Amino acid sequence: MEALLLSVGLLLGAYVLIYYNLVKGPPCRGIASLRGRTAVVTGANSGIGKMTALELARRGARVVLACRSRERGEAAAFDLRQESGNNEVIFMALDLASLASVRAFATAFLSSEPRLDILIHNAGISSCGRTREPFNLLLRVNHIGPFLLTYLLLPRLKTCAPSRVVVVSSAAHRRGRLDFTRLDRPVVGWRQELRAYADSKLANVLFARELATQLEGTGITCYAAHPGPVNSELFLRHVPGWLRPLLRPVAWLVLRAPRGGAQTPLYCALQEGIEPLSGRYFANCHVEEVPPAARDDRAAHRLWEASKRLAGLGPGEGAESDEDPQPEDPSSPSSPHPE
Repeated sequence: MEALLLSVGLLLGAYVLIYYNLVKGPPCRGIASLRGRTAVVTGANSGIGKMTALELARRGARVVLACRSRERGEAAAFDLRQESGNNEVIFMALDLASLASVRAFATAFLSSEPRLDILIHNAGISSCGRTREPFNLLLRVNHIGPFLLTYLLLPRLKTCAPSRVVVVSSAAHRRGRLDFTRLDRPVVGWRQELRAYADSKLANVLFARELATQLEGTGITCYAAHPGPVNSELFLRHVPGWLRPLLRPVAWLVLRAPRGGAQTPLYCALQEGIEPLSGRYFANCHVEEVPPAARDDRAAHRLWEASKRLAGLGPGEGAESDEDPQPEDPSSPSSPHPE
């Protein structure tokens, strides 16, 4: 009996050490108050995105939840207003699989919101599910949609500088290998989905790198963030129904809660002093080295040009516009979102 109790104690001790040292991420400190600032978080109706939005709202930011489902987005906005005590949390419709929806969101946002200080690309998919599209759905949702949205919102980000763009990536980028001859080819079967997911996460890292290069000197800084192993909807969404009850307790034991997964994206959005690290990849709230494929500047620029083509961007569209009105100072009494 003593031996059994000792074994149980050792196992619990080992689990606690592993959890707190390897699984649970460090908390983000960062800027204490975001009053007068506006943040957009995509996919913020659940999981990491919702926890990210909650922390931004608690710090006083006006937070726009950019989500595909109106019902879930409105419900999440209500929850966050209640939990944060901040009434400046709103929903706006965005479907990253549809370029028309991305453009509609950008148009609606630019016409209704005078500021954009933080843009967090959290939304993503790990599988195509039963959807069959004539294009690479994983790349569209995880990279091309966010690329287009960023491009269209750059004028507002520039006028609100210093501002930040955070792209939620994954350690899966280390398995990615971009084939520019078949970037947008449809994905069929789980093996292709695994490859396409890793490729899209590599695209996230290269996008942040090239975006930082393109925006050098503008006051906009950009970061790729790995949330760590997280027990979120993305993890279980495409697991067969019969397997989920078996995996849920395992996931609860060995994966981070969504709140923990939100810490590194929040760090990249809020931490002061990391501006010189624009374009870098972060994990566990600190900068991390990436493999050669993820720091290839030629590939990053080639991806940028290919992304413009796949997003249907014409010459001089979006980012080159200088006619965007200057936002009002967030501390001004006449600001539409006063402190």
